[in-house]
Amino acid sequence: MPQSLIDIVFVHGWSVTHTRTYGGLPERLVSEGSRHGLKLQKRHIYLGRYVSFHDEVRVEDIAAAMEAAVRDQKLGSTNRFFCVTHSTGGPVVREWFDRFYARKRKTCPMSHLVMLAPANFGSALAQLGKGRLGRMKSWFGGIEPGQGVLDWLELGSAHAFELNKRWIHEGDKTIGGNGFFPFVIAGQTIDRKAYDHLNSYTGELGSDGVVRVAAANLSSSYICLKQFGNPDEKGYSRLRKSAAATSASSALRVVSGKSHSGTKSGIMSSVKPARNLRGAAIDGDTVESIMRCFQVGTRRDYDSLVAQFAAETAVVQKNDQVEIEKRTLAADRTFIHDRYSQIVFRIKDTEGYCVEDFDLLLTAGANSDPNHLPAGFFRDRQANKIDPSTITYFVNYDVMAGSPEIPGVRAKLEGTRSLGFILHPRPASGFVHYQKCRIRASANLFQAVIRPNQTTLIDIVLTRIVHKETFRIERTSKQRSFKNARPGKETTQ
Repeated sequence: MPQSLIDIVFVHGWSVTHTRTYGGLPERLVSEGSRHGLKLQKRHIYLGRYVSFHDEVRVEDIAAAMEAAVRDQKLGSTNRFFCVTHSTGGPVVREWFDRFYARKRKTCPMSHLVMLAPANFGSALAQLGKGRLGRMKSWFGGIEPGQGVLDWLELGSAHAFELNKRWIHEGDKTIGGNGFFPFVIAGQTIDRKAYDHLNSYTGELGSDGVVRVAAANLSSSYICLKQFGNPDEKGYSRLRKSAAATSASSALRVVSGKSHSGTKSGIMSSVKPARNLRGAAIDGDTVESIMRCFQVGTRRDYDSLVAQFAAETAVVQKNDQVEIEKRTLAADRTFIHDRYSQIVFRIKDTEGYCVEDFDLLLTAGANSDPNHLPAGFFRDRQANKIDPSTITYFVNYDVMAGSPEIPGVRAKLEGTRSLGFILHPRPASGFVHYQKCRIRASANLFQAVIRPNQTTLIDIVLTRIVHKETFRIERTSKQRSFKNARPGKETTQ
């Protein structure tokens, strides 16, 4: 990296109302800079602030305001700046880059984006609603959040789906060069003292209590399945893959012992302003990982760090797989921190209409049977409230793929080697309806969809069947009622 002074912009998460949210991280990075050959000074630190607690404010609005702020401060006019974000700050900056630079093919004034626990694919908590989230003081600061930002953050939101779909197809051209170097640093520890007993998502394994590792990671995939052919003997037509893409490998570092927020283990707010024995012990991996991101200067550097982070993440997730919670007046509890996968399904028809009423089943085995899936693989399913045609599944990758024995905790898991889908859409009859369909379980589909610590976006396109009796022209002058007309047997597709 060049030795010139570097501007660092910090961008906070959602529901924040004070820049103290950054805690000691800015000061700590300045003090650590010289140890890593970087010239960092306090006068080159910029603390971003944006309003997220008004309903009318959307992520796109914040991105537009960020562009104006970057211009006002003339950031990037001499040297391109680095950016460090937390939580929703990650999607905000990505939306800014996509809207003002990627689509316009312009050189971005930001060269490095280090995202701490970013909700890149949303958060399961967002659906709870702003009133309930506002009461969860341990996690969101007790501030009444804005609905506009929550709509983006809800799992499967249209804006998040499209932003991530573009990243999957074009991210490789974005990394480095006129784009930027993206990094994700995330924890998967639950702060048990801040656990909300009325909301299981705050203790969800595979997450930091707010954001899933799979939803933070930019490495992701996209698949489009289209319905075709005549029904088989059981009345199912087939789903066939019509498009598929996998993103460039992005840097992901899972750090041990970090939750989403809080001064004890929060990935950002627990960082101490100066190195000391205690501070180095509790936040060393986070700070060290950020500094290593800052040192990347070329695509070769980046790809090397991607591999290093992947190896280190594998070690962390293996070492932290078993957690034993010691309790004074009750029996100890054991938690198994497996790796998880997230799948976002979006169901539409050939005319582009959303299909909101359906049953979607995962299948496995030679007979593509839902009963052949491994016991305990399923963690969560959540339909998007604004667009019920989009539904997100959260599954245990290690249970699905199989896992070695954990002595004294869990026997060896065989898992499965195949995956398929069965879809029962509605309406299934009438003048306009849909036909049930499926794609048989296969090893190829499993490998394409179920990936550890990652999200896969899947578009399913159904044939919209319109019966001919919906519109008839008859050669007759005789008038008669067609109030009780029936769809008839013939259809046009």
